[in-house]
Amino acid sequence: MSEIRVGLVGYGTAGAVFHAPLIHATPGLRLAAVVTRDPDRAAEVTGRYGATAVKDADELWPRCDLAVIASPNRTHVPLATAALEAGRAVVVDKPLAGTAQEARDLVELAARKRLMLTVFQNRRWDGDFLTLRRLIAEGELGEIYRLESRFERWRPRPKGGWRESGGADEIGGLLYDLGSHLVDQALQLLGPVRAVYAESDVRREGVGADDDSFLALTHDSGARSHLWVSALAAQLGPRFRVLGSAGAYVKYSLDPQEDRLRAGATPDEPGFGAEPEERWGRLGTDAAAELVRTEPGSYLDFYQGVAACLTNGSPPPVDPRDVVDALMVIEAARRSAGEHAIVRVR
Repeated sequence: MSEIRVGLVGYGTAGAVFHAPLIHATPGLRLAAVVTRDPDRAAEVTGRYGATAVKDADELWPRCDLAVIASPNRTHVPLATAALEAGRAVVVDKPLAGTAQEARDLVELAARKRLMLTVFQNRRWDGDFLTLRRLIAEGELGEIYRLESRFERWRPRPKGGWRESGGADEIGGLLYDLGSHLVDQALQLLGPVRAVYAESDVRREGVGADDDSFLALTHDSGARSHLWVSALAAQLGPRFRVLGSAGAYVKYSLDPQEDRLRAGATPDEPGFGAEPEERWGRLGTDAAAELVRTEPGSYLDFYQGVAACLTNGSPPPVDPRDVVDALMVIEAARRSAGEHAIVRVR
């Protein structure tokens, strides 16, 4: 294809802040149509991107070659299924599905249709994750004993909306939201997981899904991952604390790309993913630690990978089978939290 027409389902935070700007900045992709029934959002997608606003997904499929599903979590599976059945390549925002089996079914459907299916695990292109992956690959930490990873916020008053107030049918809560990134990153860094222990709580009044969870993963390698996701961290822990036989890497602060997108920055402008020196992590020991420059983050690489997959047959930027593995871990975590027990993944 000389130009890939992209249809976007949903223009809330995920669609407006992340997907639309990244699609617009990717050579070879054109945001052609967006599903939204809000007149203000419809005017924005037309004025900012020259895209056509349509009222439902059935109107979208004839207008696109690639469908991007950025609607509420409970709609991901039915909309991705409909897009694949309509013969469209598909990007789905995380989580791909509520269960590993639903995700497997989508992967199998895409394979039968010979269509690309990938998942927007954009945190693989966070600068701190890219830095940590490089340090591990270069042996700077030696044998990895424990990965500690956090997505924490201080939000004692709920914002409202389905992510917080919805029950299991909405696939809401932090475990499926930011927890999807934590688990995916742990699997990418340390490999398959054989056992999970989890604690998951609903702490705030009026919230219907987990807002404070902890996961302990035992990897096949013997390494362990300790993962925290919380809306109730009045003082934030390190984003990463990784302990190895040769030293440790400790990094505070979140990757800056989300804040820059929210502020209206364009993802292809110079320095978009760069992090200031005062936020770099430290490598070594208490007796001898040095600053490590954070690799520039690049969410744009995800959609550049999508374009390459559709134009020249390169692998998708995220293999959906990886996401099936991550959902197996999340399902095991939910069971562990409910049973107060260690759960084997396989």
